[in-house]
Amino acid sequence: MAYEANYCPQCGTPLVDREAYGRIRRVCPSCGLVFFRDLKVAVGALVRQGNQVLLVRRAVHPEKGKWALPAGYMEYDEEPRSAAQREIREETGLDVTIGPVLDVFPLHNPYVRGVIIVYDARPMGSPPDRLTADDDVDIARWFQVEEIPWDALAFESTRAILERWRKGEI
Repeated sequence: MAYEANYCPQCGTPLVDREAYGRIRRVCPSCGLVFFRDLKVAVGALVRQGNQVLLVRRAVHPEKGKWALPAGYMEYDEEPRSAAQREIREETGLDVTIGPVLDVFPLHNPYVRGVIIVYDARPMGSPPDRLTADDDVDIARWFQVEEIPWDALAFESTRAILERWRKGEI
């Protein structure tokens, strides 16, 4: 369910539905503000070490108990690569070097509309075998391709990136 504004954040007048910029939007009849529903931006990474990839098991909904790439939402004052580093550190305790963008996917979350930017990443600094699951995950673990829990992946973006990695495309 997407957030829908009822009152103008600028002057407090109740908003009305009206055509603006080619579609029906919430508009303030008093000050003219047009309320745009903004997309959320998430960032994540395919963290690789040798022939292994790092996955995390989600401890929260949606898809609680399923496996995903380490990822999360950007804060308003962050750059995408820094946000990806922060999310990976929060969820796994691992410091990484962020490489190029691998792909951009739509978020498939019933409560949030947006996109996820998926980067390539490599461990740096802290020993990569010392993982600490924290934040919104309960397990962080390295997987070889034959160990990946394909039937328990949380998101299509995770599956698509892992398939490309498995095929040697990335």
